[in-house]
Amino acid sequence: MSVVRAGEAATILNDGRVLIVGGGPGPAEIYDPEGGEFSTTGTPTYQYAGALAVLVGGGWVLVVGGADGRRAEIYDPATGSFTQTGSSSVPRDGATATLLADGRVLVAGGYDARGTYSSADTYDPATGKFSPTGPMKTARECFTATRLDDGRVLVAGGDRNDEILASAEIYDPATGKFSLTGSMGRPRACPTATLVADGRVLVAGGCSDRGTWEASAELYDPATGKFSPTGSMSIGRWADTATLLRDGRVLIAGGENGGDDLATAEIYNPATGQFRPTGSMTVGRSLQTATLLNDGRVLIVGGSLDGTSVELYWP
Repeated sequence: MSVVRAGEAATILNDGRVLIVGGGPGPAEIYDPEGGEFSTTGTPTYQYAGALAVLVGGGWVLVVGGADGRRAEIYDPATGSFTQTGSSSVPRDGATATLLADGRVLVAGGYDARGTYSSADTYDPATGKFSPTGPMKTARECFTATRLDDGRVLVAGGDRNDEILASAEIYDPATGKFSLTGSMGRPRACPTATLVADGRVLVAGGCSDRGTWEASAELYDPATGKFSPTGSMSIGRWADTATLLRDGRVLIAGGENGGDDLATAEIYNPATGQFRPTGSMTVGRSLQTATLLNDGRVLIVGGSLDGTSVELYWP
């Protein structure tokens, strides 16, 4: 890449290219899998460190949150330009953004200098406006939000003003309300969460306190509203990535343990409930992005010490 990035956002576009935005100054970039090359595109108004990016109707990308607070912009692949859109109700660093089945985007939680938020908004691409919803039962940042097969959203873990959480909630878009569900067996800040083929959610890794990096993982079953333990990773990780592969397995890559960026990767098989090592990255990475390409490869971007290097994983 042309720009050093950490905490950027990566979004696959309708034509199979990948938009990389935020995590550093300067223009956004486009990765073209056919040519294997990056090219610069429009420059957002803000840097969006810790940005959230979601593909919405019309093939546009909503970019919101991060250290730039309430601001949000829309990227149009047809013109390669960013335009400002509505603002969220509060600044949302460490928040989540989840595409709902009706095309709106749920933007929840986060923090600023005043503390951690429980509030949430929905963004409507048709109007370009944010509207309050929720709030969550518990203030959270650095948590996960996963849309379930029935359209509801599972919110799990996170940090509440330096208290690491095991609790979880369900957001129902039909009512605009959050309700508590079963708690995880371990508190987890910054874990990964992946919807697997049978409709359960794999939650793995994260920090369970300020000096413990979790190797354990759990599965959430929407039918019972409960978490149950599954296999453990070979090493504790947080700030890593989890990518659902085309064959239903999950690639876990990189992250941090004890201040060290990890190059190792592993594969979770839902059929066996076990993790197994796979090829390592060429450099250690944390706060990187991992994007499943249309041909089944995984594009891994940023997060290393140099901040510009890129890798491809072949399943």
